[in-house]
Amino acid sequence: MSCHLAERLREGTRRSHTAAENTAFMKCFLKGIVVPKAFRRLLANLYFVYDALESEMLAHQDNPVIRPIYFDALLRKAALEQDLAFYYGDRWIEEISPSPAGCRYVMRIHWVATEEPALLVAHAYVRYMGDLSGGQRLKAIARAAMNLPENSGTSLHEFAAFPTAETQRAFKMQYREALNALPLDEALVQRIVDEANVAFQCNHDVMQALEQYVQEVIDPEEFAAIVGTKSHGSTESATAASDRALVRPT
Repeated sequence: MSCHLAERLREGTRRSHTAAENTAFMKCFLKGIVVPKAFRRLLANLYFVYDALESEMLAHQDNPVIRPIYFDALLRKAALEQDLAFYYGDRWIEEISPSPAGCRYVMRIHWVATEEPALLVAHAYVRYMGDLSGGQRLKAIARAAMNLPENSGTSLHEFAAFPTAETQRAFKMQYREALNALPLDEALVQRIVDEANVAFQCNHDVMQALEQYVQEVIDPEEFAAIVGTKSHGSTESATAASDRALVRPT
């Protein structure tokens, strides 16, 4: 019997998803205001997050709850290494470190893996489905705003196995079906939904810490106008207004 986990995750994380999209960094980003310094620091934090998530998923891939949603095609660590080499240079590993919020995110993933590995499902769902959904819009905005060279700077959101919108939609359906078929009881379903909200909060905190870099380069009145009004999240509204592309200095 289906546990309807995919639907429960989507419905149960709407508020958390919206809160993450309403950070100052993300609201400016969605308006096309992409500050390279902030963007590369986000990628640096996500490198440590994906390193933790993917090492723990690999370690627990034989778990009956983890195995059905473990797909090599989703792994993002190597893609982030390409992005970081582009933004920081060949010695990128010496240039990056996680922020305090990034450290808490990484620690949470390792704690979950130790205490209840099944909850890694929540972190995988938030990250990978985000990469295949809203992440595709972020890629387009970043490429336009920073005038990036072809095949550089947005590897995080590029999937060789799913190169088109159609193949991405098909895989997301496959992933949702896999989520719904996991051998879970009601109590575990709810714990996974609760942990997905924690994952969104971790992501929110990482992005909120980037606000300072945006404020360094944007007019205060423009900043206030953009962040002052709460917007509907992508899971709350089926349509989104067209966004302008405007790059800001590093």
